[in-house]
Parts: sequence; structure tokens; C-alpha cells
Amino acid sequence: MYNILKGQITSLLPKKTLFWLEPFLRKSYALTKKGTNHFCSVCKFHTSNFEKLTNSDLLCPNCGSLSRDRRLWQVVKENYIKNGNFVLDFSPSRSLFRKWKKELNINYTASDLSGDFIADVAYDITQINGENNYFDLIICYHILEHVIEDEKAMKELYRVLKPNGTILIQTPFKEGEIYEDYSITSEAERLKHFNQKDHVRIYSVAGLKNRLEKAGFLVKVIQHDADTYLGFSANEVILFATK
Repeated sequence: MYNILKGQITSLLPKKTLFWLEPFLRKSYALTKKGTNHFCSVCKFHTSNFEKLTNSDLLCPNCGSLSRDRRLWQVVKENYIKNGNFVLDFSPSRSLFRKWKKELNINYTASDLSGDFIADVAYDITQINGENNYFDLIICYHILEHVIEDEKAMKELYRVLKPNGTILIQTPFKEGEIYEDYSITSEAERLKHFNQKDHVRIYSVAGLKNRLEKAGFLVKVIQHDADTYLGFSANEVILFATK
């Protein structure tokens, strides 16, 4: 039912209108989903069940957060919400963008080049329009696999991060080595080789860690367990890169 409704609404409404209406539409839909089986850590909604998407991910019916959004917010809330912190977030989910904007004592900037996300600015991650040593926290979730010059992007992230600052990084992963081939340029071929039409590589955890360390970061890799109540996925990996 959810996937059918979403398809109908997105086909009828312009993107900007949909972004504005989305919170109201979701809250109306969520009235039918109240329960005690699960809890969304982003919007604090108790639900009978998360919506299962076609890729098997679990979506909150009230705010639209995915499993990785809920995990990310828990990590951030427990460790990185500090008064006066400067935060840069690349292409955030709409649920987390709205959540961040309610943290009034945080200097939060969202950036997106694609137009598919709500954002404050449009930074090129390989040439960030920002001062050296400026941000306390940078969130780079599912970004680097889209960037051909990823090592240049990592150097830029290092440049704008404060000493002792942290970047939270996640991408899709595979076993073995990083797989990339820049001769693959069509959307159809990228979908075939990298599982998404706008991806240019698939990282391995070790491969991404090595590239980040080459850029100067200290990197810690944490693999998280599943949590059915909170809708967290099993074996979810987050890289914590510090300067």
C-alpha cells in the first residue's frame, strides 16, 4: 500500500511541492500505523511496523527515515550534539535535515548538488567553498561512491575539518578490492556494474579505509548489530575518520 501511494503522489506533485507537503502527508498516513512494536529514534514515533521497501529497507511511516538514518541519528545524538559545533552534511535525508534544523545551538549546513535533497548550499565535494579547519563534524553518507575524484574529495574533507574533528562515512561495500572502471559511463552500464546508475565504484571497507588514511585521517571501522525494535540493520558499517 505505501509503495503504491508514494508512486501516485510523486507522479502528481512537483518535487519542491512534495518536499513542503511531505511532513503533513506522512503524519496523516502514520495515524494508521501507531503501535508499540517499533520505535523511530529520529521522530520518536511508536509504530506497529516500519514500512518494508522494495529493497527490504525499513522506513518510518511518520518521518520517512531509513534504517541507516535512524542509526546515524543515534550515533550523532549520543556523541556529537554539542553547543556551538559546526556541522556539514552532504545530501542528507529529508528526515535528518528537518531534525538537524531543530537543534538550535548547532551551526548546521546541508549541501547538495543533485537537487534531490533539501540543502542550504551546493558545495562541490572536490572543491569545498569553506575555510580550513572549520567543521567539527562532517557527515558523508553514500556520497563518495558517486565521485570520480574521490581522493581529491577526501583531501578537501581533511582540509575543512577541524583538528580532532570527525567525519562519519558510509557507502555500499563489497568483499575484496575496490571495484572501479572509469570507462564505464552510461547509466545502464553503471547500474549493471555498480548497482546504481549514478555510482562510479563499489568500495571494500579496507579499500575505503586505506584511501582515507592516505589523505591523512585516522580511521576506525565499527560494524553494528541489528535492532528490531529500532529498525536497525544487521552488520551495518560506519567509518569514523578523525583529523
